[in-house]
Amino acid sequence: MAGQIPQRFIDDLLARVDVVEVVGERVQLKKTGRNYSGLCPFHQEKTPSFTVSADKQFYHCFGCGAHGNALRFLMEYDKLRFPEAVEQLAARQGLEVPREGADDPRAQARERKRQEGVNLLELAASFYRERLKMPEGLAAREYLARRGLSEEVQRDFGIGYAPDDWEALKRHLSARDIAETVQVEYGLLVQREESGRTYDRFRDRVMFPIRDVRGRTIAFGGRVLGDAKPKYLNSSETPVFHKGRELYGLFEARQANPRLERLVIVEGYMDVVALAQFGIRNAVATLGTSTSEEHLARLFRLVSEVVFCFDGDKAGRQAASRALETVLPQMIDGREARFLFLPEGEDPDTLVRREGREAFENRITCASPLSEFLFDQASRGRDLARIEERERFASQVLKAASRLPQGMLQTVLLGELARRTGVDQSRFEALLAREEDAAPSPVEPNAAPAAAPLGQGAVSHVSSAKGAALGLVARVLQLLVHEPALVERLPAEDDWCPEGDGDAALCRELVRLLRAGRYRSPQVVLAHFQGSAQGERLALLARREMLIPRGARAQELDGLVEHFRRHQRRPSCQEQIDALLAKQRSGERLSPEERQQLMMLLAELGS
Repeated sequence: MAGQIPQRFIDDLLARVDVVEVVGERVQLKKTGRNYSGLCPFHQEKTPSFTVSADKQFYHCFGCGAHGNALRFLMEYDKLRFPEAVEQLAARQGLEVPREGADDPRAQARERKRQEGVNLLELAASFYRERLKMPEGLAAREYLARRGLSEEVQRDFGIGYAPDDWEALKRHLSARDIAETVQVEYGLLVQREESGRTYDRFRDRVMFPIRDVRGRTIAFGGRVLGDAKPKYLNSSETPVFHKGRELYGLFEARQANPRLERLVIVEGYMDVVALAQFGIRNAVATLGTSTSEEHLARLFRLVSEVVFCFDGDKAGRQAASRALETVLPQMIDGREARFLFLPEGEDPDTLVRREGREAFENRITCASPLSEFLFDQASRGRDLARIEERERFASQVLKAASRLPQGMLQTVLLGELARRTGVDQSRFEALLAREEDAAPSPVEPNAAPAAAPLGQGAVSHVSSAKGAALGLVARVLQLLVHEPALVERLPAEDDWCPEGDGDAALCRELVRLLRAGRYRSPQVVLAHFQGSAQGERLALLARREMLIPRGARAQELDGLVEHFRRHQRRPSCQEQIDALLAKQRSGERLSPEERQQLMMLLAELGS
């Protein structure tokens, strides 16, 4: 849905909702005085340290520090994103979630079109399920029986059958006044360019509906019964379906276990369904694409451990290498990634049937940790007794370590690299630091130099006892995260924000969010970005100590903006040199002061 959720609606919603009721539906609570207590759902404990206050409408755990309101509880316990948690709370009250800009006719049209698409795909899913039960679905039912899929699993995954007919679905939907153009747009029909004729995309295939996190059908995958190619066929990209974002089986996995701790990424939907048949209900599959950063961000919002499952052949190893590159930047402390390689010639479907559930789950449990796979990959085909080979091995591991977020995994990895190569760990840390200085990360801006006080027309220097000095744009972000209302002091246009700073894009996005939603709660702001690299950056800034007194923060922000604008107005060193040389070439003589300035600028440029 278009637009941001207004802060006033969130405040009103939290005023209506009883946090004791929301938490009590998921945690067994006992009345203790004016509060309620129970075992904390966020960490293992035997003695209750989790309390819920009806008066203050928040929960708090004295053991692990979990704390928040009803909205935060739903996000943490049910693993929902911020908008989904708001919608769930609103549904309890029978409220429709408003959006800023919802009165925009274009936004309304987009929302109507999206809803029509979802309804259309649900109609198609129902059609496929019904056809599976009919005489024409006999071959599909026999195929599913040979694969050992029970009626219960078929029902849970909504499996159906697309008839061996060029226009079966087209006739069914057209009879319900659904235009062929809409059916084409949502990937159900294919249109020939030369003739304009349309026909069903899926024919004589076992159909697997692809559902979003709320269980709505957004696309299909089809497995052919005959000899047609391709063997597996997915829906095309549509307004509601993007292959690089969705995962088959994720909705079903959450339905089977709302408190998932681990998810296994396999290759195809038949693997997901076969594992589910054997009671392994935590598998998901990408849809004809490699695992993307967006896939992993979604999974790590739900679980702390992801297991990649690959064939043991060369192609599987190559796919694992791509997955490693993608997952490295996601590995903040507390997350775990493992790599499982199956025997050559096997896939999860065939292996679980041959070995059974327990043996397959043992393989998952014993899958190689990320660090072990990384060292194994770097050493493959190298004789580490030779200095040159050991150097290449260390360089490859160090390059991977540089892509990890700063944290315990990176430190332990460098320690293990030191043990295996005999090089002191401090040398690797120094090389890593040098590389980061040469190419600053977009989420770790350069430290700002000390400057004069704001009152003298410069920007004050802010440092933290827990980290290096923040960059200038990072200091704007920190101010806005701590006090979102300060956004009202910023200029209407964002041209003051410097292009070259790694935090600039996040700063612009945060300013747009604060203006669109008029949010004044830091918790709500952080919730909007939760689960993303941007969210981690903002959370880091929120945790840093704010040394500027509250009364001086507005002046600090004004000074930062003025500094950026003054810096933009000031010609660069190269621009000043070009101007002086142009004056000289035009025949004008440079004054002694200008000649001295040119010499100084050239010396500065060459240094």
